[in-house]
Amino acid sequence: MSTVGDSRSVTDGPPSEAGSTTKPKLQLPASCDPPLPNSPRKQLVWVVFGGTGHMGRSLVKSAFAHGDLVSIVGKVFESDPKTMGQTSPQCLTTVCDVRSRESVEKVINKTLSHFGRIDVIANCSGYGVIGACEDQDEHDIRNQFETNFMGTLHIIQSSLPYFRQNGAGRYLIFSSTSGALGVPGLGPYCATKYAVEGLIEAMLYEIDSFNVKATLVEPGLVRRDEPDSKTNPLPTWGHFWIKPASEPYGQATSPALHAKRMVSWLGDRQPTSAVKCAELVWQLGHCSYPPLRLILGSYAIESIRDRLRSVTEELEDWKHLNFPAAPESGGGDKDKTEKDERGDKDDKTDEDKDEEMADVSGQGEIQVAT
Repeated sequence: MSTVGDSRSVTDGPPSEAGSTTKPKLQLPASCDPPLPNSPRKQLVWVVFGGTGHMGRSLVKSAFAHGDLVSIVGKVFESDPKTMGQTSPQCLTTVCDVRSRESVEKVINKTLSHFGRIDVIANCSGYGVIGACEDQDEHDIRNQFETNFMGTLHIIQSSLPYFRQNGAGRYLIFSSTSGALGVPGLGPYCATKYAVEGLIEAMLYEIDSFNVKATLVEPGLVRRDEPDSKTNPLPTWGHFWIKPASEPYGQATSPALHAKRMVSWLGDRQPTSAVKCAELVWQLGHCSYPPLRLILGSYAIESIRDRLRSVTEELEDWKHLNFPAAPESGGGDKDKTEKDERGDKDDKTDEDKDEEMADVSGQGEIQVAT
């Protein structure tokens, strides 16, 4: 697991210049063999699902800044390919509904036709409903699973045959801190991210022999801090919908309103930089040994660490139900037998002493008589 949450880096304020994405303050750990600054590297072809959203835009810009080729995939009914971004040979724009496998397959085929190959697929698409578990209806829950879990599965199943046949490929799947811990007010959303994490972790064992890699990216509270954020705005929490709370969960201090309170309190002041997260994710696409998980931001690291510490403590508290306590002296029944034998020996010794004393008394009397 690779973690990056230094306050000097991912949690810094927004960059002052438009070209700052080419001069990262952060570098992936050396164990990943990341690309070095100003070193020659292969030009990769990226497919970025959710490329018009919060994190997707920053990743697309980072890839462009480093000279890679990018297929930007926007949302149907929301994005217009004509206005989605650059019109250059370096860029392909298209739209997709990740809930439909047919729609995903069209994007994969169009990208292969345009660029001739695909090297990296990043899934930045996502959708969540903020509200108590009881308040979310079947439509809310199914829509989250269809987008977050089935969308990821459609992307993998539509592209994995190509990667497998070519003996190379890489998936960068955006999960969340909600895929590592339960957040009140985000129950079904957390469930979708837990499902994605289990899917990718299991799949890694299946595809390793094909030289296909996958990494789960777990950012925490990321703000959009591109230089054009003010002139080209996005909704602060655009991939979430806040559902009105029912009466039992409507109190201001209700745990079910935790996620809503967090959104209201943070606003657009999320501590983690999208620009710097995108730079690290770009490095993931080019590094030789990608980790299973890349955790970004101090909030993500601290919250996941606390969750793991809680699980570890719980295991220690209850392990005695499965593992019997070790014997005090380590000898078991053998020690007990030896103790009994020593006890009998002590008893016999006392009796023998009494007899010896009687014999000595008798001998003395005889001696006196003699």
